[in-house]
Amino acid sequence: MKRVVSMRHLSKHGCKLIREGGRYSIWKNKYSGEMTTIPRHNEIKEFMARKICKDLGIVEP
Repeated sequence: MKRVVSMRHLSKHGCKLIREGGRYSIWKNKYSGEMTTIPRHNEIKEFMARKICKDLGIVEP
């Protein structure tokens, strides 16, 4: 899955980009307050995308 597609999915489900780190972006679910990091690669593997959604408490893409 492309990183841009996963970022759109997160934004659509109420998540917000908090800050950009060196190799990771930090996202927060504005409804539940849960946070997670997303690697800054062009391509994110499917299992990682599922883990990110699970960490933030949103539906999987």
